[in-house]
Order: sequence, then structure tokens, then C-alpha cells
Amino acid sequence: MREFGYAALAFSSAEEFLASEYVGQTGCLVLDIAMPGMTGPELQRELTRLNQRIPIVFITAHGDNSTRPRMLEQGAVECLSKPFSDEALLKALNAAFGAS
Repeated sequence: MREFGYAALAFSSAEEFLASEYVGQTGCLVLDIAMPGMTGPELQRELTRLNQRIPIVFITAHGDNSTRPRMLEQGAVECLSKPFSDEALLKALNAAFGAS
């Protein structure tokens, strides 16, 4: 992400992110669907419950044909299947940040 000019922080878990001071300052999250502890979709639901509207780009290595449409329907900006190209990630990040 830094290669594309975006500032980025990494967290070891959804719980660590939620406990951080960055929740209200985050412009976009890139989340794996299958994370240890709280999953990416569970974090998305928790952020919604907390009224934190952060654009989310999901990534997954275990998706099937229904994963991407389901994640988009639930409010994700994009859902990329691993492996994905740099161009696909950049397009998703630009969409998340409202860039053209």
C-alpha cells in the first residue's frame, strides 16, 4: 500500500485494531475474510454497530463464486481473491478513498 502512496498500519488482529486509537482516523481497511479471532466480516459488523463507516476491501484465499457478491452486498468496496494483481488492489484502494 505504501508503494501506491498510501500510509498504512498493520494490526495483528481485529481486536487490536478496535482497541487502538486509529479506529476514528482510518480511511480504509484491507481485511482478510478469515482472520484469527474476529473475522473480517465480524469486524465489519462491529464497526457498523459502533457507527464507524470505514470503507473495507476484503481479500480471501478461500472464496467461492458467492463470496465476492455477498461481501459487496454487505457493504464492502471490493473483495479480491488471492492472488490478486497490484492493479486490482490499487483500483480497490482508489475506490475506497473515492479517487477516480
